Amino acid sequence: MSAAAPELPATPAAPAAEKPRFAEAPFSWRLGRRLTEYGRLMRLDRPVGTWLLLWPALWALWVAGAGKPNPRVLIVFVLGVVVMRAAGCVINDFADRDIDPYVRRTRDRPLAARLVAPSEALVLFALLGAAALYLVTRLDEYTLKLAVVGALLTVSYPFVKRFFPIPQLYLGICFGGWSVLMAFAAQTGALPRVAWVLYFAAVIWASMYDTIYAMIDRDDDLKIGVKSSAILFADMDKLLIGVMQAMMLYALYLAGHDMHFGRWYRGGVVAAGVLFVWQQWLIRRRDPAACLRAFLNNQYVGLVVFVGILLQYVYKS
Repeated sequence: MSAAAPELPATPAAPAAEKPRFAEAPFSWRLGRRLTEYGRLMRLDRPVGTWLLLWPALWALWVAGAGKPNPRVLIVFVLGVVVMRAAGCVINDFADRDIDPYVRRTRDRPLAARLVAPSEALVLFALLGAAALYLVTRLDEYTLKLAVVGALLTVSYPFVKRFFPIPQLYLGICFGGWSVLMAFAAQTGALPRVAWVLYFAAVIWASMYDTIYAMIDRDDDLKIGVKSSAILFADMDKLLIGVMQAMMLYALYLAGHDMHFGRWYRGGVVAAGVLFVWQQWLIRRRDPAACLRAFLNNQYVGLVVFVGILLQYVYKS
């Protein structure tokens, strides 16, 4: 929250009448409720975010592995994306625990609703971090170094977004596309030009879809002083989202040209372009529900690009 943000009212306390009932409930029921809240804190009930982070990693693993990624590396990356996404959600909600109660979309999150204590969130984050560290140590030293840099960037995101006017871009740099660089390092031990082109595509893509996501909260964010690209872009939001969509498609085209990919890959990129047109139609009136649909639609963008890469290697055309 910016320094110029208005003073917020005290967070509403949970109804006192519910506490005795919870305390007197059977241990198994209380444990189940606790685990459920931890799962919600990690967004396990909302896997779309995991897919959005996983698709660029899969693009990179297949390209770096020439269509046959190392099975061990593939397993480590899939598990690593799941763990790191969960860790990112936990630390983000910890940082925003006093802001989320005043945003309609986030007021029911476990930390915002005071269903999970901040200390519990930090312990959970530490456990997830330890799991991520174990996974990355199964890879080579070069990839481990990249992972450490990526982890530091990811942890800094919830705090950088307090003052950086385009936090969606920072999210893309530190989280949305970092797995692309790690995948190439793990598979080839190097970062060729195509790795950086795919990284750029993933960064722009994350910046774009998170801007659409920020459009949902724009009114609440303006009231409490939270920064976002949706606020910065103002009435140019749809145009600049379109520019980012075009930039991502062009970056994907350049990556395919560099790899001498044929019609299967190009078909996947064209399909992604069609989905972007649909997203533009959805956000045309800036309706929050339609913006959410446009955001969720991006999981299919990642899918069609991956299918194009996959079929390109299957049919070698």
